[in-house]
Amino acid sequence: MSNIIKNNFLSVHDVTDIEALVQKALHYKANPFADKQLGANKRIGLLFLNPSLRTRLSTQVAAQNLGMEPIVFNVDKEGWALEFEEGAIMSGSTVEHVKDAAPILGNYFDILAIRTFPSLKNREDDYSEMFISQFIKYAGVPVISLESATLHPLQSLTDVITIQEQMHGAAEASIANRPKVVLTWAPHVKPLPQCVANSFSQWMTAWGKVDFVIAHPEDYELDEQFTKGATIMHDQKKALEGADFVYVKNWSTFNDYGKIYENDPRWMLTEEHLQLTNNARVMHCLPVRRNVELSDEVLDSSNSIVTQQASNRVWAAQAVISEILSR
Repeated sequence: MSNIIKNNFLSVHDVTDIEALVQKALHYKANPFADKQLGANKRIGLLFLNPSLRTRLSTQVAAQNLGMEPIVFNVDKEGWALEFEEGAIMSGSTVEHVKDAAPILGNYFDILAIRTFPSLKNREDDYSEMFISQFIKYAGVPVISLESATLHPLQSLTDVITIQEQMHGAAEASIANRPKVVLTWAPHVKPLPQCVANSFSQWMTAWGKVDFVIAHPEDYELDEQFTKGATIMHDQKKALEGADFVYVKNWSTFNDYGKIYENDPRWMLTEEHLQLTNNARVMHCLPVRRNVELSDEVLDSSNSIVTQQASNRVWAAQAVISEILSR
């Protein structure tokens, strides 16, 4: 019986040993079908309240590698409008309460994996994580977050796996021993959630094997509960100096919630920015707005490891599902 992951997988706090989970993922990368019988005669339900590409497909592949049957349900397009508020008077647009739907789904599936999305209108509501919490409360089976209103733990586990791989294969001493990792804000055409930035920050500081810096314009601070332990800078070029890894991501404002205050194109990562780094590996969770967040010259260069990063999504999901099945 394994105990690397607690009952659910919602954040880094549900992982008792990050390094062991990373090594398990890398083991599956080398041996995808090593535990083909582990999930035999078991089902995982993948519920999407908003669209997905990599998260959906990688989790399906991971489940099938373990012998599970994955069933996808796009709740936002194919299902009833769900109500999540306790004590709600359902006289509006919602048709079914989660407390009625979730227990049935718990009887259909051995694991539920759920992707929700913040409204970016009410910070208190979004940061309460009500949607995924209600599924956990009523489903009665383990729940995996495929992204929530505030965090994206499978993406962040993938990021740790990818950095670990690069560290292992690096000739440069700084990368191999204790690399400098910079999360830098980038412009975007619309307000985006803080989920990936929050989660990456949380996992980097918890992992503790890197020197972690966050660079963003003033007024783009993230919630301190996720960034505690990181160095935070408002001078992007200064932050990039000597960086071994640069993770590019946009997020909207946290304090004045869900806003875009600026879209300064000088924050887009270009080849000129990379000259300040230690020939840094460049990361992005995808999808990426080319020539807005990242320039073509960087994305298409040998510095970019976004394809490796995205491909590792399978092994992150497989490690998590395997741990839950093994409990």
